[in-house]
Amino acid sequence: MTWTLPEPMLAAPVSDPTLPPGWATEPKWDGFRARLSVDAGRVVLRSRRGTEMLPAFPEIEAGAAQLPDATALDGVM
Repeated sequence: MTWTLPEPMLAAPVSDPTLPPGWATEPKWDGFRARLSVDAGRVVLRSRRGTEMLPAFPEIEAGAAQLPDATALDGVM
């Protein structure tokens, strides 16, 4: 099965930090926003703008290779 990563959810400033019931938030610390996918044993790590990041983080490839196929993660590292 071939698939593409979904677009990342981007942070947006708000005037009132009160969250509606059932919502959650997390702080954005310094780091890199990245999307990771594993498909047919191939690990892909890209910035939110699409830049390939795996050469800079080889340890992530080793760890992500243990994830099941059709895995997609979006987060800050």
